[in-house]
Amino acid sequence: MAARTLARFVYSKVQSNVAVRPHLANNIKLFSSAANPAAATGNYEYIKVEKAGAQKNVAVITLNRPKALNALCNGLMIEVSEALDNIEKDATIGAIVLTGSEKAFAAGADIKEMQNVDYAQCVRSNFLTQWDRLARTRKPVIAAVNGYALGGGCEIAMMCDIIYAGEKAKFGQPEILIGTIPGAGGTQRLPRFVGKSKAMEIVLTGNQITAAEAEKMGLVSKVFPPEQLVSEAVKLGEKIASNSPIAVALAKESVNTAYETTLAEGLHFEKRTFHGTFATKDRKEGMTAFIEKRPPKFTNE
Repeated sequence: MAARTLARFVYSKVQSNVAVRPHLANNIKLFSSAANPAAATGNYEYIKVEKAGAQKNVAVITLNRPKALNALCNGLMIEVSEALDNIEKDATIGAIVLTGSEKAFAAGADIKEMQNVDYAQCVRSNFLTQWDRLARTRKPVIAAVNGYALGGGCEIAMMCDIIYAGEKAKFGQPEILIGTIPGAGGTQRLPRFVGKSKAMEIVLTGNQITAAEAEKMGLVSKVFPPEQLVSEAVKLGEKIASNSPIAVALAKESVNTAYETTLAEGLHFEKRTFHGTFATKDRKEGMTAFIEKRPPKFTNE
């Protein structure tokens, strides 16, 4: 048990036929940054970071612990955080895709790391706080979920702004089956997305749900054949990245505010943010281009 991820514990006997992910070499290049020597050479241990799209304006972060079904160990989450820091600083990137393999997006937290941690250690280290970096990302993040998204895997998918899923994807919060509860947002974000009753059923039973069920509940935006999933997520990222980065950031913040406040306060926040766009050059350019019937040329100003 100590050596197994949560998904291996729950689904160790499940068999799956995994299609080969299409090679995207013609449309992707390595992302690099001088901020981190590993990032600068693309030599992360647990993730891969690439640029994708015709304009190379979409960053693709691939979780890469295949033998552990992409279990979310501390080292992996630190690397994701570092990659996000670098991507946020890169003005050429307008959107981010987070994905895994066709067998597992992320099959949960690394139980071997957690097994012998006690309460005092959790408090002293503020355990799992590093994971929140994904939810704080200012640029839009699209989760492209194939295979298992269980426990922490489901939680990090919900930290993203949009979830696309492959037809064979499975979502769930099976922490209850090993004597604990979700600790990275599962009990808080899931009810906001699927409602109290469905969230209670998922959290209290540990049952998994299919991609089709997740789409019906509103957890997932769209479902695609597994081999098309990442390319479709990149296309969405390209569409988002073609808009004004300032307007995109403000729109994301405004939508997220809806989950944190009352309707009246949210409407006030939206109105003032809308008014604020009239101080930007991109708002002027966008409306001028519309009147002149030409594509806008946004400058992020």
